Amino acid sequence: MTRPTNTTQHHLRDPLALIDRFVASFGELDDMSANELLDPVAWGLATGELDRYGDKRWRPIRMNTSRDALEPIYAKLPARFPPIYEQLVLSYRWAEVDLQSYRLLANPAGPALSGLLEEMSKDSAIWNSLRAAGYAQFGKGPDMDYDPVCFDFARRDKNQDCRIVKIGHEEILCHDRVKVIAELAPSFEQLVLRTIYRPHEGNPTGTGT
Repeated sequence: MTRPTNTTQHHLRDPLALIDRFVASFGELDDMSANELLDPVAWGLATGELDRYGDKRWRPIRMNTSRDALEPIYAKLPARFPPIYEQLVLSYRWAEVDLQSYRLLANPAGPALSGLLEEMSKDSAIWNSLRAAGYAQFGKGPDMDYDPVCFDFARRDKNQDCRIVKIGHEEILCHDRVKVIAELAPSFEQLVLRTIYRPHEGNPTGTGT
């Protein structure tokens, strides 16, 4: 991984700056294609003209949301989100996006966060098994990988951040067992930083082409 400069490191100590840079990385890692039939959430965030395949390009939008909007979600979870993810969902709305080592579930536009809760709980068997075991899904594996990417609420640091793990969906659906198959990062903050610098891996200046 390309190491950030001291200036960038200092800048990204600010949680809001970190979130802004994380969201900006979406377009560096995903083609942001929106198809009206396949992804209505992305289509609702799309702008511009249709391409030759009938698709458009979507973009995340800045949308400040009251912290109270988290309470209906927290009422169904065993613990609260890590602070950076909490601020992310209160500051932006986006469609599902493939960030190469994982996909981030959508946080659809709307006055509340009911769309996010719907995305997290879409597969009821996985949702219920994860909650009972102390996890919450916020992503999936990359491309067509259906394994949930989760916050591990049992592994928190002093900043209330969580270890990020990938859990085998077949173990849940076929064997009714929650099994961690990989650790993606020791914290959500570290996952965010790795995502931000992924487009610049192999470029010593970290400035793109």
